[in-house]
Amino acid sequence: MKTILRNFFSVLRRFKAATLLNVLGLSIAFVAFMLIMMQVNYDYTFDCNHRNAQSIFRVDVVWGGQGSQAIINRPFARAFTESSPHIEGGCLLSAWIDNRFFYVDQNGQRTSYKENSWNVTPEILKVFPFDMLEGSEHALDEPNSVILPESMAKKIFGNESAMDKRLISSNPKEDAKIVKGVYKDFPLNSSLQNVMYTAMYEKENYDNWGNWNYLFFVRLDDLANKDNVLDNFRSNFNVQEALGDKFAWGSGEDGIDFRLTSLPDVHFLNNVDFDSMPKASRQTILVLFSIAFVILIIAGINFTNFSTALTPMRIKSINTQKVLGSSDRMLRGCLLMESVCVSIFAYLLSLLFLYLAQKTPIASLVDADMSFGAQPGIIGGTALIAVIVGMLAGLYPSYYITSFPPALVLKGSFGLSLAGRRMRSFLVSIQFVASFILIIGSLFMYLQNHYMQNAPLGYDKEEMITIQLNNKINQNRDAFTNQLKTFAGVEDVTYSQFLLASQDQYMGWGRDYNGEQISFQCLPVSSSFLKVMGIEVKEGRDFRSEDDLKEDGCYIFNEKAKALYDLKLNEKIDGDEIIGFIPNIKFASFRQEVSPMAFYLWGKYQWGQEGNYYNTGYVKFKAGSDLRAGMKHVRESLSKFDSEYPFVVRFYDEVMQRTYEKELKIGSLITLFSLIAIFISIVGVFGLVVFESEYRRKEIAVRKVLGSTTGQILYMFNVNYFWILLICFILGAPVAWYGVYRWLENFAYRTPMYWWVLPFAFLVVGVITVVTVTFQNWHVANENPVNNIKSE
Repeated sequence: MKTILRNFFSVLRRFKAATLLNVLGLSIAFVAFMLIMMQVNYDYTFDCNHRNAQSIFRVDVVWGGQGSQAIINRPFARAFTESSPHIEGGCLLSAWIDNRFFYVDQNGQRTSYKENSWNVTPEILKVFPFDMLEGSEHALDEPNSVILPESMAKKIFGNESAMDKRLISSNPKEDAKIVKGVYKDFPLNSSLQNVMYTAMYEKENYDNWGNWNYLFFVRLDDLANKDNVLDNFRSNFNVQEALGDKFAWGSGEDGIDFRLTSLPDVHFLNNVDFDSMPKASRQTILVLFSIAFVILIIAGINFTNFSTALTPMRIKSINTQKVLGSSDRMLRGCLLMESVCVSIFAYLLSLLFLYLAQKTPIASLVDADMSFGAQPGIIGGTALIAVIVGMLAGLYPSYYITSFPPALVLKGSFGLSLAGRRMRSFLVSIQFVASFILIIGSLFMYLQNHYMQNAPLGYDKEEMITIQLNNKINQNRDAFTNQLKTFAGVEDVTYSQFLLASQDQYMGWGRDYNGEQISFQCLPVSSSFLKVMGIEVKEGRDFRSEDDLKEDGCYIFNEKAKALYDLKLNEKIDGDEIIGFIPNIKFASFRQEVSPMAFYLWGKYQWGQEGNYYNTGYVKFKAGSDLRAGMKHVRESLSKFDSEYPFVVRFYDEVMQRTYEKELKIGSLITLFSLIAIFISIVGVFGLVVFESEYRRKEIAVRKVLGSTTGQILYMFNVNYFWILLICFILGAPVAWYGVYRWLENFAYRTPMYWWVLPFAFLVVGVITVVTVTFQNWHVANENPVNNIKSE
């Protein structure tokens, strides 16, 4: 054993670079595996931490030929909840999470906070399993009640009890909120976020069939009663009376139906309108899961090839042990133990890399908590996998190195035996196939992300700064606008209810038009919005400032709504006039097809009250303006009107990045791991080249003596790898192409599948391989041939 280890370390010292790269490659593979599995586990177990999660369902509305939507109106939800004894509870959540700015008085000192807030009905505490640390399931029964997550309560009140504390609104017209409960924080992978939950006003849209703005969840007494609940509601609820004679239960063009989706499945339910819940794709999870194991396999193959490549340098020592009486079984056991020890060392090194990765931008690419304490299963499971990788990687070399008869060993020709070379070439080929698949996939992901961020949207987002507004700014909007325009670079200012292109869904409005119910997405805006954003009105007219003084509002619809509902200019919808039509701009992300939508001007009244409130401001700058100075001016202007409020001010390009944050993260992850796979593959090539150059020295020397040039010798080495690369490319490219085609189906608008990506991927891997092979063989090809022939 001592002799074997002594020889092993002697060989490692002789080939330091190859040894270091292989151990490093294995370590990086373990890190990549752990990172990927953290993300996979995060998405795969989404919402599974809730008790009885399978018995909690979201109720979605399915429109016959128009897809489905996640929002519902209050009367529908109330009727459904009361329709069956199998429904133990039902609750409504506002379709969007708001920001709440408030003050807390403590010991005579007022401190301001801005926190996320979700408006919900009190029954949420009966439907979802809140772990209440203070308060009870009745905590939201009273008006103006709120419950806080434990982390927020500690942030605001420290170690004091939060119960019955007052959260004083910055809006003097709004009543203070009273803390009536504190709940234990939900895990990161939960649809219910760790926000302030506020009790919804009891009569809010109570009998309004046209206001579809609520997510609706129910809890059933038994999962088996799901179909029974739906059938019972269809049989006993008169949909014509609620929505009009045009509608009927069913899947026809004018059909309507309900769908119950279990809470864990909501995370993977895509292509649902007005769905604000966090999303993931099972297809993407499968891709990531596959990449994790492909990287491990590539690293394991490298390790196997490296161990096998060391065979010629160790065979004499092994043969000596045989002569001294060591059995093949004992020798193989020792060699296996060596392999496992190296693998465990690489794993321990990977833990260091993982710890360091937590402090780098890599941490932002993974949604899960990367700390060791939060991931004991993945950390421990990877340790077990490291042992298995060590055993599997050492199994073939241990049998291979002990299988040669002494006569063959003495000849010294086994190192270049045809069978051994074929085996090593086959193992490297697997690596190259995987590398081609990953690099082609990552290139198309980059192209799709670039397309989504840079394709024409139908409006102007350049030289634009956006502002999240508050009540004080809205009350002084004209003065604030004039203050902004004191900066010479400001071209114009406009406002809207929601930030355009920041989400897939806005307000869902259902309205009566010529006796029929129509539904569309609505974005209320100020009269200058279309002009400032560069949106052309193709038919009719733009909004005018005098429209703000009218008793009723007015619409400008997109062409999709016009065609779908046969809308006409100057006709009215519930008293509000249709004044124009615009092209189908990309008002949502490229994940969704353009749907019916309208820009809406309130007129004199908003929700029955005089005055208009907008959440977002847009500051358009002149071309060539100093945007950094402009940003500073915007912040200073905000501070003049409200010095305490933490306004969110950002460039419009940042909005687009946030919209595609999930896609950008996944794309960056896959690109990172593709580069890792290529690196590990090249490490494998490097190891093989070290082996071949070492044991073809005599052949190279003879060729040099017979007149071969350095270029011809380098060509001899490279041409073998060229054919391996070409065969691997032919095998891997169709697989990658099909995978990309299926992935792009997730997007309504997608980049073309450019043919040049395939040869580009081949060129990238080919150049890296040629450089590696040439670099390693250069010094061998330039050595004095006499010395090599003499040593042989």
